[in-house]
Amino acid sequence: MDIKMIGNKIAKARKDKNMSQAQLSGLLFISPQAVGKWERGEAIPDIVTINKLAEILGVDLNYFSENFSSADDRAAFKAAVDNNDGDIEQTVQETANPSPIERPLLTNFSGGDLSKSDFAGVTAHQRKFNGSSLRGSDFAGADLTGSSFTGSDVRDANFNGANLTDCTLSVNDLTGTSFCKTILLRTVFSASSLAGAKFANAELTDVTLTKTDLRKTVFENCIFKGVDFKYSDMRGVCLDGQTFFGVRFDKTALNEATFNGSTLRNVSFRPTFALTNKYYRTIKTICFDGAMMDKMTYAELKGLGAKLSKVTFI
Repeated sequence: MDIKMIGNKIAKARKDKNMSQAQLSGLLFISPQAVGKWERGEAIPDIVTINKLAEILGVDLNYFSENFSSADDRAAFKAAVDNNDGDIEQTVQETANPSPIERPLLTNFSGGDLSKSDFAGVTAHQRKFNGSSLRGSDFAGADLTGSSFTGSDVRDANFNGANLTDCTLSVNDLTGTSFCKTILLRTVFSASSLAGAKFANAELTDVTLTKTDLRKTVFENCIFKGVDFKYSDMRGVCLDGQTFFGVRFDKTALNEATFNGSTLRNVSFRPTFALTNKYYRTIKTICFDGAMMDKMTYAELKGLGAKLSKVTFI
């Protein structure tokens, strides 16, 4: 995701509305310095703020996508897709069941209305789904290696059994999305909402979750290997019974989170702020009852004041 590009677009839309940074920040209830950081490419707004920005600045949400085009261009794109021997669904079916003259999927699906599209079982490497409406779309069993989803509405989509190796999912609304038995290898989730999303029987390896809202995300029978949680909101999240190997919770909010019955080996908890009494009190709200952990993880948590009376060593 090109953070500088998004910053430039925010600045342009703001200036087109003859609005100062101070005026925009007032409407968003944030500081003018925050707006300045966005426009300089030093930070990026989260998905909720992106939606508010689009409304205030009078632009389409797709405007913030690197592949944004005008309404006329998107209409032409849709017409081209609709005339591609019928519709997208037929294109997907042809990919799953190649004809003698095989027609590959389009490489760029950005800016399109693809709600409830059927991509189940397709092989679609290095595709772009940026600034697209993908609500309710079915990607079950699809191989999407290296694909990108940026600034898109992916609510209630189905990624069960899909291969998301080396995929990037940034500034998306992933509310209610399903990741059951999904292959998640070096997958990047950034500045996205995963409220009500479900990860079940999945192995997350070298995955990065940055500035991601996970407060209402459901995790069932998952294995986390080399996963980095960075600046994410995990307050109150239930991680009971999960397995963690080489995982880092880097400046992540974990107030009232639970790891009951979980296995933790070589897990690091890095504070969201300086080691103050407030941080120690926060650590004490995390529940590790029945968890199993190695001695190094235990020692770090003990030093931070975590309640570990019901923990056993691996």
